[in-house]
Amino acid sequence: MNTIANQDQRALWNGPAGQNWVAQQSVLDTMFAPFEALLADAAEQTQSLDILDIGCGAGATTLAIARRLGHAGRAVGADISAPLIEHARTRATQQGSAATFVLADAQTHDFGAQRFDLVVSRFGVMFFDDPAAAFANLRRATHDDGAMRCIVFRSPAENPFMTTAERAAASLLPALPPRRSDAPGQFAFADAARVTRILQTAGWHEVTLKQLDVACTFPSADLERYFTNLGPVSLALREADTQTRRNVIEAVRVAFGPFIEGAQVRFVAACWMISAAAARE
Repeated sequence: MNTIANQDQRALWNGPAGQNWVAQQSVLDTMFAPFEALLADAAEQTQSLDILDIGCGAGATTLAIARRLGHAGRAVGADISAPLIEHARTRATQQGSAATFVLADAQTHDFGAQRFDLVVSRFGVMFFDDPAAAFANLRRATHDDGAMRCIVFRSPAENPFMTTAERAAASLLPALPPRRSDAPGQFAFADAARVTRILQTAGWHEVTLKQLDVACTFPSADLERYFTNLGPVSLALREADTQTRRNVIEAVRVAFGPFIEGAQVRFVAACWMISAAAARE
């Protein structure tokens, strides 16, 4: 039994997964650029000045919000991964950004009481081992007149691009772990009713989940970098022999064929935009 909150995620994101995300920051930033604009828009629409970005990764969304706020506000990014936070801080320095970053597990970290106007996240809130406790902690950190806007993935069936590598590699990597819908992970928030219950239990109000289908693209030249460095298949390939690795790469490359249009990979990310208020109106 784990005695430390999110122990498995802590180990994962401070190990190979975190390092790979740092190395592939440019691919991920290109792929998920549309979501930065959506969350920066949310900051403007809610007229928020103090914003907390949960699961900020290498900091792209936090930096985008900081640019939008200018000197009028404050953007803070939080992540459990030391490599990603270090990289985010370096980017902030290079860009002369006022964004700040904290190495923290958002489920347990003391952010201070009623400190933020808005909590946002781009695919960063699906990994808690106790999501109700995590969102209760975030509620404590939010002003009573504050709000939350988080983007999460819907179901695997609605996101075939995201599971292409696993499906193509399954027969070649028999030890590849299956996805569990009730476990922390990419699709943990696919069930809208479950998400609503979690947030209401955690003290959030006016919870809504709106379907969000976003066209994403990145250069096809980066496709192999993407699937050999990110996701479950990339972790399994670390233990594979040379021939198996070659076979997997070829099979996965072929499987991604329907998503390639000339020099670009194109797919639609099927997501929820989660909105909630800290207190009832």
